[in-house]
Amino acid sequence: MNPLIQKYLRSEYAQGKRRTIFCPGCGNGIILGYFVRAIDELKHEGRFDDSKLYIVTGIGCSGNIPVPLKYNIVRALHGRALAVATGIKLVRPDAEVVAFVGDGDLLSIGGNHFIHTIRRNAGVKVILVNNMLYGMTGGQVAPTTPMDAITHTTPYGNPEPPIDACRLAMALGATYVARWTVALSRQCIESIKELLLHRGFGLLECLSQCPVYQGRYVIGIDRPSKIMDYHLKITVLGKEPMYGDKITIGKFVDYEKPTYEEIIWSMINRVSKGGES
Repeated sequence: MNPLIQKYLRSEYAQGKRRTIFCPGCGNGIILGYFVRAIDELKHEGRFDDSKLYIVTGIGCSGNIPVPLKYNIVRALHGRALAVATGIKLVRPDAEVVAFVGDGDLLSIGGNHFIHTIRRNAGVKVILVNNMLYGMTGGQVAPTTPMDAITHTTPYGNPEPPIDACRLAMALGATYVARWTVALSRQCIESIKELLLHRGFGLLECLSQCPVYQGRYVIGIDRPSKIMDYHLKITVLGKEPMYGDKITIGKFVDYEKPTYEEIIWSMINRVSKGGES
């Protein structure tokens, strides 16, 4: 086991008594490694206090990414990760709150929370793992599944156009938006670092491989390395989000404005001092 990864794991994982449940070749384990490396680099640079880190997860394969880590972790109901994360940020405005979510979890049942978390500019950092379908429950069609794709619930092809999470986030006023493929390690790590240091809502979408379902059925490739090659072929660096035959990757938005928790606590302080009845 990589010593860098090991020092951030809970004892039962660090000692090898428990293992992650990820399928061989899944991108989730890679993202876990990127997250740890980003935190470790920021700590060495003296720019991040991980004792204030809270992690919220949705339901799905991506929800298992942070489970082995030695941090405060909350498993939310399906689609409710951002509601729980917003609550933590309001109660603990000094905390760093990160949510690991999947594309089905965030953009289907969790779509309404996604909209309002961005609208409020809550200081929640979202790492969206997009494998273009529901992986844990058997490979069903998801909001990000490409049109005409074959899944277990669209055996004749997906008739629905996919959602571009980054474009939607930008339209709603998100203050940090980026998208990379898991195949680009340095870019993913740097974006996670930027996300953790960002003030306000942030979204990092990671295009991730699912060899079991996405690879075999949507793409027609079952080797993880070949799926990563495929992601590199269909992505292009750009300044505006695009999600179709070609998917743009890069950092699309990065600016700051007053956050939801700052506004709420300013209101509370004003009222408590008698400024309002």
